[in-house]
Amino acid sequence: MTAKIKAVGVTKAFSSGDRTVTALHDFNLEVQEGEFVCIVGPSGCGKSTFLRILGGLATPTSGQVTLVPGKNGAPLQNIVFQEYAIFPWKTVLDNVAFGLEMRGIGKAERYATASEWLRKVGLSKFADAYPHQLSGGMKQRVSIARAFANDPEILLMDEPLGALDAQTRAVLQEELLRIWEASRKTVVYITHSIEEALLLGDRVVLMTAHPGTFKCEFAVPFKRPRTFELTGTAEFSRLNYAIWKELQGEVLRAMEQQL
Repeated sequence: MTAKIKAVGVTKAFSSGDRTVTALHDFNLEVQEGEFVCIVGPSGCGKSTFLRILGGLATPTSGQVTLVPGKNGAPLQNIVFQEYAIFPWKTVLDNVAFGLEMRGIGKAERYATASEWLRKVGLSKFADAYPHQLSGGMKQRVSIARAFANDPEILLMDEPLGALDAQTRAVLQEELLRIWEASRKTVVYITHSIEEALLLGDRVVLMTAHPGTFKCEFAVPFKRPRTFELTGTAEFSRLNYAIWKELQGEVLRAMEQQL
């Protein structure tokens, strides 16, 4: 396998008045091409900051991030946020086609591609609807469809299902698994849910409490393709608990920092 993402010694500090706050400290990560890596850590540990650095929305104070481009000419990375980052004045179809339009793809081709991705996420009947007419889960399907439609080499996902109710979240986890299986994009996925990380990922990376740095990682041994049924197995429960035992101290430390 070929490394697609290399982060070495990444540190990010923010100035706040006369104080300097370090969000990330000496964080290292390597992600292979086609790998689905989930990052889990307590609130405020810098997970989202790291993802924004990968996405080019922030620059590290020190350290280096390398994204290795491929040969297919696709845009290197797309980001899916927890918030429904879709345009309220555009139809569902136009939202999904937006990235392709920005790349100069012709109208017929971009609408054909967008329509196909709406079919894949079960939203064909809502192509002409506007975001205010959709539920939260449907809005997030639009965000996911738009990201995949743009054919990025790397997909960066910042708790994309975190705001959804448990039932909708379970449905979209399986939806995301199905879509990813067909494309095998390189994915870095931020989540607070160990269960979600184990269901989706090839590897689970744990971060420490603030300032966030690498703590340890777990290889996910479950075969693909996967379904939500996996979460009911004894093997899944044992690994879920083992990861929680590693993470528990960091969560408690993060809570103490807020007192």
